[in-house]
Amino acid sequence: MPVAVGTAVAGAQGNVIWWRAAAALIVAVALQVATNYANDYSDGVRGTDADRVGPVRLVASGIASPASVKRAAYEAFGVAGAAGLALAAAAGWWLLAVGVACMAAGWLYTGGPRPYGYAGLGEAFVFVFFGLVATAGTAYVQLGRVTGLAAAAGVAVGLLAVAMLVVNNLRDIRGDELAGKRTLAVRIGPVWTRRLYAGAVLAPFAVSAALSVSTPFAPLALLALPLAVAPVRRVLSGEEGMGLIAVLGATGKLQLAFGALLTAGIAISGV
Repeated sequence: MPVAVGTAVAGAQGNVIWWRAAAALIVAVALQVATNYANDYSDGVRGTDADRVGPVRLVASGIASPASVKRAAYEAFGVAGAAGLALAAAAGWWLLAVGVACMAAGWLYTGGPRPYGYAGLGEAFVFVFFGLVATAGTAYVQLGRVTGLAAAAGVAVGLLAVAMLVVNNLRDIRGDELAGKRTLAVRIGPVWTRRLYAGAVLAPFAVSAALSVSTPFAPLALLALPLAVAPVRRVLSGEEGMGLIAVLGATGKLQLAFGALLTAGIAISGV
């Protein structure tokens, strides 16, 4: 989603450099895969997933050894690093620092001596890296600059990424609390977590509407609003546990639809 939106921004405000867009996509996907493996490994060896409500994880279930999951994380980070190196060579070597920060954020979410995900900072990092950095970064490697449109679109993208994490942590709130994992959901409680989810889902639509001032067709993303009704209603009505897995899936579909429509709207506006 952020790579598609960032590439649309590049097309609307300059020229799309397709190999750089493809490399940015490889970086984004590989970082997501690496982070998932890293979280599976770190939570598994810590015992956090011993009383898990959500889908089965590799280490905690014994499906795969901790060493193999850790190795898979490193390999995925390596793929992201290789593609990122090519982008840095073309668009600026300072991007290596951004890449290192992205990898550190992926590993230290649940890894290291003081994982920030256990301190309630997961949502903030997801907003920054899966929203602002991924979207504006994709636009930057093609345009050579960070624009207001890229940053604003990154806000919308980041908020929906936050919504995914919020509902995930709402589902796991009891198990995380027992395991000593002080996520934001554990810290603020279920009532405020549900409100945070609703806000993170609905605010991107306000952003897309506001973008109409400079990008006339950005409000096409509003067509995805009906997909937000059911998951928001279920969360605010008190859905718990396994029922939130369906909400997580619905949030992912909403994220995909919103991203596709925002991408189309920005691209059309630039024609």
